[in-house]
Amino acid sequence: MFDTNAVGIVRVTEAALPLLRRSANPTVVTVSSSAGSFWAVTNPDRPEFGLPLALYSASKAAATMLTVQYAKAHPGIKFNALEPGTTATDMTAAFGIGRPPAESAATVVRLATLGPDGPTGTFQDERGDLPW
Repeated sequence: MFDTNAVGIVRVTEAALPLLRRSANPTVVTVSSSAGSFWAVTNPDRPEFGLPLALYSASKAAATMLTVQYAKAHPGIKFNALEPGTTATDMTAAFGIGRPPAESAATVVRLATLGPDGPTGTFQDERGDLPW
């Protein structure tokens, strides 16, 4: 989980930085999860509260932290993390849950196409900023 959800982010981001620096509107969107949010997993009113997913949650907390740290280290590039919502993927198929991927992708597209004055270092879902 960490190799994909944390180390993978570092590898891809570091490889892309030279191209991002040449872009007129460089933007990076990290797919994270509220399962890695301290706010969500400690809130009994949230579904994440009852999820015993230690490694997944820790790796997504790392993904969001990497996003924040990259935003601080590279102020000319927008870095934002995303909670896509429960999405019907290979990972959720066994549970028979999740909305169509196109619905979750809409938020990815919104964050990927922010204007030059858009936010950076945020954790968002389709409604906007989330506590982390």
